[in-house]
Amino acid sequence: MIDGVDYAQRYIEDVRAGEELARVEDEITYRRVIMNPATTWDYFPGHHDPEYARAQGQPTIYVNTMHFLGFIDRLIAEWAGPRSFLARRKISLHQSIYAGDTMVGGGHVVGTRREERAGRVRHLVDVEMTLGNQRGERCASVLATVALPSRTAADRDPLW
Repeated sequence: MIDGVDYAQRYIEDVRAGEELARVEDEITYRRVIMNPATTWDYFPGHHDPEYARAQGQPTIYVNTMHFLGFIDRLIAEWAGPRSFLARRKISLHQSIYAGDTMVGGGHVVGTRREERAGRVRHLVDVEMTLGNQRGERCASVLATVALPSRTAADRDPLW
């Protein structure tokens, strides 16, 4: 266990449409912007070269798409818990998040459903999220589906 990490698990029986996910904020430093593309081998100059970014009409370097995806994963995992499985995510990018910004995310549950396939049961939660910056500008819209475990013994199939 890591100090400061909440390992609480959410179960399908606990989830209701309209439920809000906790708001998460993440400071985006120049170092963070550069580290993510470096670890994913995304060497597009707009993610590490301020002069190139400015030549594109951007104020400075900006996070890459994988940074957005990782932040979505964090929002879902912190809300759903360690036994959840992110089954689907769809992201629409509207504008960039720049070095010096604070990435802000939140969302709400749209609905829940039960899916059965080949005799296996999966409990799914559909979530809408918005990612933005400290100025309240919407930078991305997200639709995600997360599989959650059930407390019911009959429905304790894998999250496949």
